[in-house]
Amino acid sequence: MVHTAYEVITDTEERAVLVGIDRPRSDGWTLEDDLAELQRLVDTAGATVVGTVTQRLERPNPRTFIGAGKAEEVEALATTERATMVIFDDDLTPSQQANLEGLLPNVRVIDRTQLILDIFAQHAVSHEGKLQVELARLEYVLPRLRGMWGHLEAERLGGGRGARFGAGESQLETDRRLTRKRISELKRDLKQVAQARETQRAARGRSGVFRIALVGYTNAGKSTLLNALTDAGVLAQDQLFATLDATTRRLDLPDGRAVTLTDTVGFINKLPHGLVEAFKSTLDEVREADLLLHVVDGSHPNRDAQMGAVKVVLDEIGAADRPQLVVYNKADLLPGLERERLAQQPGAVVVAAAVREGLDGLLERIATIAAQSDVPLTVTVPYDRGELVQLAHEQAHILTEEHLPGGTRLTVVASEAVRGRLAEFLPHVIAEPEDWERS
Repeated sequence: MVHTAYEVITDTEERAVLVGIDRPRSDGWTLEDDLAELQRLVDTAGATVVGTVTQRLERPNPRTFIGAGKAEEVEALATTERATMVIFDDDLTPSQQANLEGLLPNVRVIDRTQLILDIFAQHAVSHEGKLQVELARLEYVLPRLRGMWGHLEAERLGGGRGARFGAGESQLETDRRLTRKRISELKRDLKQVAQARETQRAARGRSGVFRIALVGYTNAGKSTLLNALTDAGVLAQDQLFATLDATTRRLDLPDGRAVTLTDTVGFINKLPHGLVEAFKSTLDEVREADLLLHVVDGSHPNRDAQMGAVKVVLDEIGAADRPQLVVYNKADLLPGLERERLAQQPGAVVVAAAVREGLDGLLERIATIAAQSDVPLTVTVPYDRGELVQLAHEQAHILTEEHLPGGTRLTVVASEAVRGRLAEFLPHVIAEPEDWERS
């Protein structure tokens, strides 16, 4: 049976051979790091790794990614281990994938991007998430559709003199047309979803709520931290890409201010560009946040390289300039001296979200950052505008509060947005009761 790239990993037993090339690089990652992470991705997808093949190359072979002799070695290993698929750690071009399928006809040939797309397809829960994943998958599949109809190629070639298209060619064109049509439909649907999300974000912006987004490498503990801070009840598992959908919860800071905290999809080294594009509306939450909490697995041996991979994605989505607080998580797994060293880094805090350690210090740091743009002012709010008093209590720091005949006098430290809502009730606007008597 010939396997093709667009199939999805299913619940049936899948046995995988991993293939990677060792080449010069300067991003802090080694081939061993890459293959260890690829194995975790395979585990997350529900498959089993039965072998690994590597080759040292300056650059990938333009036809088959690896050399022809190495491809024979891969085929022999796959046969011996009864593998059902061969997974390449780097992206394959459509032509490389087609050539490899010819050399490895009895297994499914996929690359790292296809594997990640499979995982996203398994984990998407919300309507928006499913639309985003389907779009990314179809845009990946479109240039690879020819391989889907390879078994009809002989019929196309034998179509007879004067025959413009054989069955294979007409089916190929039909499939391309239907795929492009579905891509257009998905982009239209996602645009509508993005508009609704933008309306929600704009409302939060007008309300003056300080917005925080959790970002970080997948499995760094973002969802665990969100749950620890807000009791959000979000799924948190020791698994790559356990959650895909953005989740926003209210967070009450020690000074009484209410802010929003949004968990977003985890990043990964070599995160497929198509996924970044498809998840743009979700990642807008990151780009528009007032503060990014960059959650880092402090115990991971490749911690610095993971932080570099997150920076690459933040650059790509235009969020690299947002204020950041680095949160080194899983500190309970660190030696004491290393924990102290990380805690002394400027712009960083150390926590262990799973056991709720260090959360008070994190909240104090967040409150300090949120208050940096605040300016104190005194207003007297009429009693029939009680919603503004409630706004001040929820989104500002109350210094004093008095109940006078003309309304509630508040001295608050507030953000620019909240100050704008209260500005019409500054002292020069509302007369004091004794002024009314003299008039």
